[in-house]
Amino acid sequence: MLLRIENTPRSYAWGSTTAIAELLGTTPSGEPEAELWLGDHPGAPARIVEGAEEPDLAAHLQARGHKLSFLLKVLAAAEPLSLQAHPTIAQARAGFARENKAGIALDDPTRNYKDELHKPELIYALSDPFIALAGFRSLDAVRAELHSAHIAIVHGDDEELEERTDLGPVLNKLSSDSALPDIVRWIIDGGEHIAELVAAATRTAAHLDGTADDTQSWATVRRLAHHYPGDPGILLSLLMHTVVLRPGEALYLPTGNIHSYQRGLAIEVMASSDNVLRGGLTPKHVDVPELMAVLDARPVPEPRIDPVDVAPGVRRFTPDVVDFALTVIDSGAAAGGVTLDARGPTIALCLEGSATLQGSLVLERGQAAYCDDAALSIQGTGRVVIATGQHPRA
Repeated sequence: MLLRIENTPRSYAWGSTTAIAELLGTTPSGEPEAELWLGDHPGAPARIVEGAEEPDLAAHLQARGHKLSFLLKVLAAAEPLSLQAHPTIAQARAGFARENKAGIALDDPTRNYKDELHKPELIYALSDPFIALAGFRSLDAVRAELHSAHIAIVHGDDEELEERTDLGPVLNKLSSDSALPDIVRWIIDGGEHIAELVAAATRTAAHLDGTADDTQSWATVRRLAHHYPGDPGILLSLLMHTVVLRPGEALYLPTGNIHSYQRGLAIEVMASSDNVLRGGLTPKHVDVPELMAVLDARPVPEPRIDPVDVAPGVRRFTPDVVDFALTVIDSGAAAGGVTLDARGPTIALCLEGSATLQGSLVLERGQAAYCDDAALSIQGTGRVVIATGQHPRA
């Protein structure tokens, strides 16, 4: 079964007004265009343009007793998204049952669990750069960066500035990596001195701007202070990796990983879930105890994921879950034809040029298709991204 599909970008406030339209060759709406969803997610199922009678992919698959395990998105962030983490399947099932039993409606803004699924994510950069906060750093690295900033300010011989940028209470808590959970909760809870420390971090970042002592972490503080002044997430960001991706690079964010996409254009593939536990940088509901229950508050390396070469110019990103994988075909790589083991249903999106699927359906720039064949053939000079996946076993 081969279906041509399309959708309308979602107009979240943090979205770019131009990036998705420029990528796909469409006309900008004039509103923020944050995410283009290609899948059967009930929040915005892809419309069927050709190949079936049903109006959208959700109706088509539901009529056949099927549901996709993944959602493919084009994501365009002009402003930072919320700090967030996602539960495991076991946590999601328990939370979903608990909130159902408590009578919390699915559309209640205080509800945490909208389904029984986990929500790992993979983000593949298209823009240069794509910037994300992702995972906690070692406290040794945090301590060294804060100390360097302090030394730079002390050398400026400005006692008033030194006092107004004092982050000593944070440094005093950075004893060992095992202290991370308590530090995170102290910050998110808005505990003692947090407002003053957020202000001190903001002043420090402003002072270091453009100096030899500036870093990506302080640039993140300035960015967050501009969009969310006074938010505890500003201070929390100093404990995290600020990851700068170049086009073609990717991150894989497993369950429990804290993250916030900051700025840029990317392809995102994720398990098809709505379960989000937020920790700041948002006007939405923040449930600190539940976030801490799902959060993996351990230092990790930058959570980059490397692809495997399937063929010349064809790369597949395969995370440690079966829900999804992402294959990228470079321009010209499928000129002589490429056949992929689908490993489940697929959704393909043409980013530039053109490509023919299964010898019959031609995708031009900005066009997409769904296929449920066991193998997917692509021929053409176009640049194409392909998401595929299977449902995890119970």
